[in-house]
Amino acid sequence: MQRALAQVGIREVMFGADVSPGGQTVLHVFGTSPAVESAVEYPSPGTLLLVNDSVAEPWRRLPAPAPGAVPAPSADPDLLERTLRERLPGAVGVTEEEIAATEVRLGVPLPEELKALYRATRVSPAGPGGSGDWEADFAEQQAAEAAVGCELCSLDALFIFDADLRPCPWEYAAAQAVVTPSDAAVQGLVGSPGWIGFGSNGGDTFAVDLTPGPCGHLGQVILIDHEQHIGAELYGESLTELVLNGFERRDQPSRDRQRLPATAWVGDHHQLTDLVPAAHPDLEVVRIFRRSGTPLSLAPVVGLPRLRTLTAQPGTLADPLEVTGLSALEYLGLGADEWRVLLDAGAVPPTLLAARIEVHGDEHPSVIVDVANEILALRDRPLIDRTTVRGQLRLPDQPGS
Repeated sequence: MQRALAQVGIREVMFGADVSPGGQTVLHVFGTSPAVESAVEYPSPGTLLLVNDSVAEPWRRLPAPAPGAVPAPSADPDLLERTLRERLPGAVGVTEEEIAATEVRLGVPLPEELKALYRATRVSPAGPGGSGDWEADFAEQQAAEAAVGCELCSLDALFIFDADLRPCPWEYAAAQAVVTPSDAAVQGLVGSPGWIGFGSNGGDTFAVDLTPGPCGHLGQVILIDHEQHIGAELYGESLTELVLNGFERRDQPSRDRQRLPATAWVGDHHQLTDLVPAAHPDLEVVRIFRRSGTPLSLAPVVGLPRLRTLTAQPGTLADPLEVTGLSALEYLGLGADEWRVLLDAGAVPPTLLAARIEVHGDEHPSVIVDVANEILALRDRPLIDRTTVRGQLRLPDQPGS
């Protein structure tokens, strides 16, 4: 089977086989669909994309305005430039024309500290795009990084760290919530048009932040962790402070993305065992796992204005039709039986952007795919192809085996 798939350029396929004791076999092979994200676990076909190019709400979230934000007291572009020139004697920086062209390319004005940094040094990429002298470019790059304290981008390589740079499957993205506490220095975003990436520590990104949190400073330096999908950490209140004192690794506070009131995980081994404590106007995400006792009613969260994601493992809901009371829902994950209730009642929420069939146990993949195709058909989305092959397996005691 692997050789046959390779011959037609298919990397993965979902299939199931029904084999009787006598060897009669029905093989079900399920194709792919452009409207389905790849499955993470079998036999789920994956997330059903009901609207083209849609992304979860945190990936659409823009930063809150920060009109009162000002640079930190330590921000001193003149001191920064003097310090770098002392550390890099003879270095030739970029021109004002190049700075202006970069601002046009990025669509935002560069903060004065970032301008000062590049006036003091020109970082040419070693290799393609450099001056042509690989050894000279590499030496210049090494010197600049030693002077600044981190791996540094050339001016041409400055970039806006927006949400597109943190792609995430719908299944996981829908369960995230962006939260910015009132005492936060950095807004809890996926990305921002005000995050200007200028360097790295070899894996994570350093950026100048022009959209700080309520207690942040304009132009502060943040670290964007490549292993996280949301948020960034304050690394220094200014570029001047970091260049003068060093970019050494700093301890960061622990992250807790599963927190009320924005998200609620309900189940025997999770933060809540009931929905009542989760009911809050700011609630965005509810995930219901296996729990002791009777199935849950959604009544406590019906009508909440921001509840956009609900996933419930099979058998955990008392009445799947209560889903119709969640008017802001954009992502829904239910078991096949619960989806069947909604489909038969014509009650699939029209606001959905994506959906998933939660699988727990030994559900036959044909049943799962049939339900998935019914959901896709409601939005005229491409269906999952399926092929059925019937045959007879030769058993060990049969002639020729």
